[in-house]
Amino acid sequence: MSNDLRLRDFFGKRTSVMSQIHLLEFPSDQGVSINGGRPGSAKAPELIRAALGNLTPHATHYQKHTDIFERTQLSGVIPCDKEVETDQKRLAAAVADRLKTGVMPIVLGGGHETAFGHFLGYAQSDMPVTIINIDAHADVRPLKNGLAHSGSPFRQAVDHDSGLCSSYHVFGLNPSSVSLEHFHYVKKCGTPIFDYETTQEKIQEKLQETEGNIMISMDMDAVSQADAPGVSAPNTSGISKDLWLNLAFSFGKCSKVTSFDICEVNPLFDRDGQTVKLAALTIWSFLLGYSMR
Repeated sequence: MSNDLRLRDFFGKRTSVMSQIHLLEFPSDQGVSINGGRPGSAKAPELIRAALGNLTPHATHYQKHTDIFERTQLSGVIPCDKEVETDQKRLAAAVADRLKTGVMPIVLGGGHETAFGHFLGYAQSDMPVTIINIDAHADVRPLKNGLAHSGSPFRQAVDHDSGLCSSYHVFGLNPSSVSLEHFHYVKKCGTPIFDYETTQEKIQEKLQETEGNIMISMDMDAVSQADAPGVSAPNTSGISKDLWLNLAFSFGKCSKVTSFDICEVNPLFDRDGQTVKLAALTIWSFLLGYSMR
């Protein structure tokens, strides 16, 4: 046996009946184009998954970490045909299938239109959920000419006819990128927190006070451009990569968190795969936290 095992050597070693986590790839960026952003995030999921496979388990927590990886299935790609609503429905069906059986879905996006498809999985499962988003933007814009896009997912979730979005909280907001109207919209349904106010302690408080299921969405543009250059909308301020990874760990460790997505990594604008690798390390950190539940 090799003495230099990587995560790709552990994924799915247990039977599917014993799996606890399914990784789903959602290669959509049509919503970014509709929102006037720069496309390219559709290329991220497969690269993130490959970069994750190259990582090693945590040496100090080796047994717990590897046990979770062995219970993690690589569940393939959700077909995306550039019809955002249709693609989101496909993602919703895949997420709902997992939620109904107690499996944790982790979705590798894709533009942030990923998040509404992710939420629709809860709507299809008739499961109330609190949404926590780490993002430089509130992403509560109205539809554009009736079309969903990467800037609208959380308004769509809050306003959804099911009423199953219990509340919406966004941390990491860049104060120069959030309109007054969007700020007040979020205040009506939850909590908007700017990047300079975002701390581990505030996240822990929100996790502790929340009752019921929690859906996590992490948009890589919340991170400073120095640490995450390859995103759809670069952030010249942003939170540090250390805080970002600590948040991912905390989300994984919280038993109320029932699903997770990561979005807006754009390999076309990356530097030496830096942002893709950070995204892979985000999933690694989340799963490390999950292994300690």
